[in-house]
Order: sequence, then structure tokens, then C-alpha cells
Amino acid sequence: MPVSSSPPPPPPRQYGNPTPLGMLAYGTVFLCSSLLTLGTAGVKTANLVLVFAMFYGGIMQTLVGMWEMFLGNTFAATVFATYGGFNFTYGALYLPEIGLAAAYSVDGVVTEEFEHAVGIFLAIWDFITFLFCIGSLKTTAPTVFTLGATVCALTCLSAASFTGNAHLNTAGGALGLVATAGAYYGAFSGFWSQESTLKMIRLPPIVLADQA
Repeated sequence: MPVSSSPPPPPPRQYGNPTPLGMLAYGTVFLCSSLLTLGTAGVKTANLVLVFAMFYGGIMQTLVGMWEMFLGNTFAATVFATYGGFNFTYGALYLPEIGLAAAYSVDGVVTEEFEHAVGIFLAIWDFITFLFCIGSLKTTAPTVFTLGATVCALTCLSAASFTGNAHLNTAGGALGLVATAGAYYGAFSGFWSQESTLKMIRLPPIVLADQA
């Protein structure tokens, strides 16, 4: 009788790294928001950030969070999925169909109450980001730097919403650009790989796990 042989094992499945996409989306939303906060080119109306926050940051970071969970990276999954939700909710603040700004308006004019509501919103996300930051101390330097700069930026922006202080608003916008730089470094340190670009261009990820 012929000896039955088992079929050969399937080739090992390879998965890509979703983290660079999540970091790029994180930084890009912050870049747009910060430029608008600083009134770049005379543009101060925040509605432009809707495009980035909802259709890039919100969707991409939520997907990255799910992919990270599938790969077993609980911390990254939680951060990216949470910030995907942040982007959706931030965009909803200025989406006319939601009617949130209109609920705080009198005769079509946004009241101080809306600014205070935005301050509470930003303060809550500031606290969440702080918790993420202290939980990231053994990940990579760009991650810690990005989350730390985000905490500082959101603190200034939240305080500006409560006080109306233009200097705090400017500081928040500037710190947002700092957070963007950290996120972009984190993205491209994982994206510019040996397979994609030259050695002189690649960035070290600066892993902190072995230093504490």
C-alpha cells in the first residue's frame, strides 16, 4: 500500500508593521490643527481640521488600533484606537450636522459656554494622554516625546479655552508642532526601512525597554 504523506506546512505568514501609519496619522492631524491654531496664512477657522481628523486620523488610527490588537500589541492598540476616537469626536465638535456648536450659540453667535465646554473636552483628553505617556516609558523615545509634548499642548489649549489667553493658545499650537515632529520621527523610523531606502536616510527608533 502507498504510504500517505502529510501535506507540506504552509509558508509562514508575514505581517506588516501598522505603527508607522498610526504615528503618521497622529502627527498629520496635529500638524493641521496646530497650523490653524497659530493662524497660519490668515486661516483661523477650525473647520479644515475636519478633513484630517475624521477621514484620515480617525479612520486610520482606529484601523491601526485593531491591527495592533490582532498582532498582540495591547498598549499600541489602546493608544491608537483611543486617538482614533479622539479624532472623530474632535471633528464632531465642528461638524454642523452634529449641532454641538449650535447648541451653545445664541442668535448664531457661539457663546463663552462653548469655549468652556471645549476646555473640558481637551482637559479630559489631556488626562488620558498623560496616562498613556507614563505607560509608555519603556517603549521608544519618539513615543514618549510625542505623548509628552501632546500633554503640554493640550494643557495650554485647554487653559486657553477657559481663560481666553491668546498666549496660551499660541503656546498650545507651537507645542502641537513639537508633538508632530516626534510623531513623524516615530513614523519614519519604522517606515524608512532597509528594504525601502538608503542607510544614510534611515532613523534609529531609540528603544527604551533595555534602559529601565
